[in-house]
Amino acid sequence: MGSRKVTILDATVDEVARIAFFIEAKGLPVTAKKFVDDAFRFFDKLSSEKIVHRPCKYLPWLVLNYRCANFRKKYIVAYLENSKEIVICDFILQKSLPE
Repeated sequence: MGSRKVTILDATVDEVARIAFFIEAKGLPVTAKKFVDDAFRFFDKLSSEKIVHRPCKYLPWLVLNYRCANFRKKYIVAYLENSKEIVICDFILQKSLPE
């Protein structure tokens, strides 16, 4: 048991950057940098084969067989997994996700 390769889609990177820019615009550049660092560290932790998250409840993601993980209790990370790779597909504020 080890780690799998982590691939992060551009949409995910763009969303993390958008949130960081919002935080920075509020006058908190150090907090914005920490947010980005923490998010990418979290993505890397998903590579562990010991970690298995539940299938997403959001129907469009469920159909695509995405797994969902919570980040900082406010965000959802949607990803695909197989034995060799984790693909981070989406990163979204939990309350903005339709029911």
